[in-house]
Amino acid sequence: MKFLLSLIIAVLIACSAYAQEALHPIIPSFGGIYAIEGGINPDSEIEYNIVIDLKLLDRDKESVNRGLNNVARMMNLHGLGGVKAENLNVAVVIHGGATDLILTNEAYQKRYEVDNPNLELINILKEAGVELYVCGQSLLSRKYAQSEVNPKITIGLSMLTVFTTYMHNGYVPLVFG
Repeated sequence: MKFLLSLIIAVLIACSAYAQEALHPIIPSFGGIYAIEGGINPDSEIEYNIVIDLKLLDRDKESVNRGLNNVARMMNLHGLGGVKAENLNVAVVIHGGATDLILTNEAYQKRYEVDNPNLELINILKEAGVELYVCGQSLLSRKYAQSEVNPKITIGLSMLTVFTTYMHNGYVPLVFG
């Protein structure tokens, strides 16, 4: 019995030594990440141009969209690796199942009877210089009026046209969805 108790205490001490607080070097409060000792870091001397295809459907309408949170994670991971925020040029094109995250709080409340949980992260991403777009085709197919779109979001003709324009201009594509 004494041996078992000693073993449990040793395991708990070892586990707590590995426990870390989530870090948020670029995007505060969202996209928490962890340092990896000996991990390969991104090149901190170059400028990153990244366009993200965000279409991740989240059925939980009371929580931040996981794809949008992954944008914050991606930025925080680069920051942890030594990349300065000003060397991260990020554009996010929102469409498909993720479209509702772009709604104003009033429009979101009308549909889901809860506040839009994405608004704070949208504001923080915009402050960090992230360009946010919504697919105009997704808006129309879901019967969202342009007046219901958060003013921090730019309406594009389509996800395809915005995404391919950024790719043509040298942005590396990532897909979150």
